[in-house]
Amino acid sequence: MAAADPQVRISTLEAALRAASRELHWANLTIQKKDAEIQLLQERLRKQRIGFLGPSSETLSDLQLELLTEEEPGTTRKEVEAESQREPILTAPPRKRKPHPGRKPLPESLPRIEEVIACEANCTHCGGETRVIGYDWSEVLDREPAKWFVRVTKREKRSCGKCSAIKMPPLGPRIVEKGLASDRVIVETVVGKYCDHLPLYRQEAMIEREAGVEISRATLDGWVIRVGELLQPIADAMRSELLGASYLQADETIVPVQMHDGRGSDHPAYLWQYGTPGGETVFDFQLGRGRDGPAKFLKDWNGILQTDGYQAYDQVGGPGLIHVGCWAHARRKFVDAVKVNPKDGAAIAMVTRMDALFLVDRHARQQQLSAEERAALRREHAQVWVDEIQSECRKLRAQRLPKSALGEAVSYTLNMWVKLRRCFDHTEVELSNNVAENSMRPVALGRKNWLHVGSVKSGPKVAAILSVIESCRRLDVPVKDYLLAVLPGMSQRKYSEVTHLTPARWTGPSAT
Repeated sequence: MAAADPQVRISTLEAALRAASRELHWANLTIQKKDAEIQLLQERLRKQRIGFLGPSSETLSDLQLELLTEEEPGTTRKEVEAESQREPILTAPPRKRKPHPGRKPLPESLPRIEEVIACEANCTHCGGETRVIGYDWSEVLDREPAKWFVRVTKREKRSCGKCSAIKMPPLGPRIVEKGLASDRVIVETVVGKYCDHLPLYRQEAMIEREAGVEISRATLDGWVIRVGELLQPIADAMRSELLGASYLQADETIVPVQMHDGRGSDHPAYLWQYGTPGGETVFDFQLGRGRDGPAKFLKDWNGILQTDGYQAYDQVGGPGLIHVGCWAHARRKFVDAVKVNPKDGAAIAMVTRMDALFLVDRHARQQQLSAEERAALRREHAQVWVDEIQSECRKLRAQRLPKSALGEAVSYTLNMWVKLRRCFDHTEVELSNNVAENSMRPVALGRKNWLHVGSVKSGPKVAAILSVIESCRRLDVPVKDYLLAVLPGMSQRKYSEVTHLTPARWTGPSAT
């Protein structure tokens, strides 16, 4: 037994060591897990702080770009220089800089009102008579304040001397028949709300302060709703034209709506927007954000639909619909990763690769190339970047935590890869959906001021107003002139007339 004691003790010690090793292993795993959780929480906290306080710009600083050579392991300056030399297109002319904000000449189109300041007729030194030898010119921008007045319309009444019949000329059509305000005042109220983001209660106060007239907010709201009713046929005609296009961009945004059900809270409704780059756009009001909205709008439409990664756009339209993605959304994910971890060279490198794609298109715009020429340029210079982005994303997916900022950017890009890759299969498709997003900004700015839509029934009317106003902005159509020309008498127009009055077809007041 005595001889066996050391063996027993050795076995006991080995068992204890194995148990301690297992405990140490699990402890290390626990520490690694906790470290990962701490890293994720730190990233989320930093992302939240950036959202509240950080810059919204999606550009990288020169210091961050230097990290490609200084902070990223295994990357040398020679490699970066060699990388930059492999694509001559990346040396495209720089973006045009805005001129220095100095004194600019005022537009020649503005009328001039001259004021001559006379000089003394006699010389202050010798008393001799002086003569005009020229003028020293200076120009300042000035304006006359809005002039409020009452327009009095008097219609002659004539009586026949033979039969005593009385006749009187008819009044011209108006936006609001027998209303208190002229068409111009009504149009400026609508434009003030949906272009300048002035809520009606502010306009009510402005009218009372400047004109001394009390017009209730309910009356102003009635004007807006009336304009929305009159513009709905035009919005329908715009929709018909839009669905005849082969390429559409879509986006959606929330818009609160009052339900008047006694709860006192707004319902989160949505405005879905569909448009063509450089053409008209149509807003569609829906109470929800589900697939029913785009499915109803697009129905059996077959074409190229470009959106972000929102899944409600999947499985809509006809069997021939081609769904493409947005590279700006993918790039934005990596920019967010850089903001969270400014020294993450992998994220910075990915943003730089995606910038190269947009640089190819910028070069095409600067050279005013056709869609076919731009496609050839993409095949020549962008294809290598696309392949590299996919390859690097696959590597990063195996290296980074899925819930980290960079991990989420990689997952988004790879999940959207088929749709992102399709951008290069069609000559007319842009790399980003930014045109559609920019059309949503007036809604986002407006709802901070006018807060919500007054009722569910008002939703389609508001959508019609936004469709016309945003389309006018895209097409450089003067929105006030357009509304003043097409709104009066709209309720009496035939549909065949309305189709020629959309912003894209309107050619000026003579068109009406």
